[in-house]
Amino acid sequence: QVVVLDAKDRVFFSVDTRNAIFQTDVQGRIARVFGQDLGSGLHGMRLVKEPGGQEVIWLAHVPRHEVIKIALDGKVLMTIPFPDKNGMYKRADEYKPTAVDVSPAGDIYVVDGYGNDWVHRFNAKGEHVQSWNQGGAGKFEEPHGVGIDPRGAQPAVVVADRRNHRLQRFTLDGTFIDSVEKDLRLPSKVVVRGKDLLVVDLEGRITVFDDKYNVVTQLGDNSNADLRGKYDVAPSLWKEGEFIAPHGAAWDSKGNMYVADWNAFGRITKLKRVKK
Repeated sequence: QVVVLDAKDRVFFSVDTRNAIFQTDVQGRIARVFGQDLGSGLHGMRLVKEPGGQEVIWLAHVPRHEVIKIALDGKVLMTIPFPDKNGMYKRADEYKPTAVDVSPAGDIYVVDGYGNDWVHRFNAKGEHVQSWNQGGAGKFEEPHGVGIDPRGAQPAVVVADRRNHRLQRFTLDGTFIDSVEKDLRLPSKVVVRGKDLLVVDLEGRITVFDDKYNVVTQLGDNSNADLRGKYDVAPSLWKEGEFIAPHGAAWDSKGNMYVADWNAFGRITKLKRVKK
């Protein structure tokens, strides 16, 4: 359902079974399966390089109601439970995080996309700093994805406000900047590489924005609108170059793109970067 790559271009992707995480090479050959202690329910993955150069993976886990930091070998390094402050939640099971990212300063941003629609900020120690659940245009409706955009003069927190069909941008301290509503259906995740920001759209395509948030390209649009965003589409109905329900994406070191569909049978598509 979601995918990340490390500096060696090793591919890590999640599945909704007891074997939670698969690691493959760039040809898709399985090298390792791990995360059996995590169980099913991983919904967000973000690979982060820490100040000392160590790469770690942050996970958003819906049924465990927490975010988890692991080493690339699967060792659990930190767990952050639900933020039990200010009456935001009465019970832990109201908190259902769907995505996570980390700022250059080490702060951790989590979206409660399937719970009470909050964005939460924690410091590097996992301590709760602040929360917000609305932008300039009002309350989030299923904030499913979050990403740190470092491309401007100051980094921004980008929230995929899925059911409002838009992105919302904030400063790192939660001050609303603006919203982006350019031809988005159900934006679900955001990923940045260089000058490009990739938006994973559950309804059958992906969109790339430049650093001014102009649409550069849209890829993989499913020609059959009835298949867009559907989970149980059989492989016999798949078409090369067309997505079904994109749910996660990542870039490799060469700018190739890996897109994970939300699909009962499991599907990852690799798009090769073409230079003009």
